[in-house]
Amino acid sequence: MASDRPTFPQTARREESRAGHDGDLVDPIATQPHFHRTESRIAVAGHPIHAMLVTFPIALTMCTLGADGFYWWTGDAFWARAALWASGMAFLFGVAAGLAGTVELLLVPGIRARAASWTHFVLAVMLLSVLGANWGYRLTTGYEHAVLPWGVLLSAFAAGFTGVTGWHGGKLVFDYQLGTSTTGRG
Repeated sequence: MASDRPTFPQTARREESRAGHDGDLVDPIATQPHFHRTESRIAVAGHPIHAMLVTFPIALTMCTLGADGFYWWTGDAFWARAALWASGMAFLFGVAAGLAGTVELLLVPGIRARAASWTHFVLAVMLLSVLGANWGYRLTTGYEHAVLPWGVLLSAFAAGFTGVTGWHGGKLVFDYQLGTSTTGRG
């Protein structure tokens, strides 16, 4: 049945995306095969490796900021040395968690199909560069001289960026159930 109204490309696309569900629009990504297959492939007894590893760089990034604050407050070299070790371990554990997350992203089609997964990936890579810069600056400058002012600023930026990246990662788990088991068994 032909219509007398003109057809514009946007209107045609909108009408094509309707699947006859009483005018409801259909998410084209959700119609892809394997979209709902989001179980972790890199896991131990059903527990995703990325989720287990990511807690370490988060905690160590916050420890770096805390140690910088204590060094600023007390002037005790112990805290500057602790910040050096915490920043280094935050970076190294971050790389390990990032590798597990990248493999997960590339292997699981339901994760790969979501734009939010790629947003988290890009943010995580940027965070790793900040963590690496923080550790590298402390190694090359000397841990006591590195704290004020740039070490504290890098640590504060890394802590804030960790919050943003972690929020996006949590959104993937809680909103989309990515990396979770659908069977309830390991």
